[in-house]
Amino acid sequence: MNRIKIVVSISLLFLLSQPLFAGDIKGKVKAKGVKHSGDAVVYIEKIDGKTFDVPKDHAKMDQKNLTFIPHVLPVLAGTTVDYLNSDEVLHNVFSPETCVDKFNLGTWPKGQIRSYTFKKSGCIPVMLCNVHPEMEAYVIVLETPYHGVTAKDGTYEIKDVLPGKYELKIWHEKLKGASVVVEVPEHGEVVVNFDIKR
Repeated sequence: MNRIKIVVSISLLFLLSQPLFAGDIKGKVKAKGVKHSGDAVVYIEKIDGKTFDVPKDHAKMDQKNLTFIPHVLPVLAGTTVDYLNSDEVLHNVFSPETCVDKFNLGTWPKGQIRSYTFKKSGCIPVMLCNVHPEMEAYVIVLETPYHGVTAKDGTYEIKDVLPGKYELKIWHEKLKGASVVVEVPEHGEVVVNFDIKR
């Protein structure tokens, strides 16, 4: 009997933690002039009068095979990112951007992690390694948690968006695209496609 009560209580807590009304945004981005349509970020820039709790769990960016993984990492402002070195060689992480105070986390060996908290929304700092100048990645610091990163085929999805009318924007490190006004339903999904080019 007690086990049933516990299960019911957990299920009820889960349901209460979910938005009563929420829709999904999905679509496809067609990128012209680059090898594939991946690593574009589709996002809702802001929602007037709405703020969001910073996630307790840290975001993660790995350094593996002399590459930052992922190449593009969108985060809610205030999020801490953990940088793991998975290579046998020493790695470093720094950014020359003033919006992140030109931070430099130093150099560290395989298996270790260094962290940085990204506080300023609207900041899109490049991540670099002074040991391996060919390494490069981006952190996109946003006001909302509503964002999706495209796969190589251009598909993306943003789940559990509060219903309403929003401006949906797109960012790519080399290409540009126009923003789109989208109306998210209380249930179900809305499809928004983008074309981006130089």
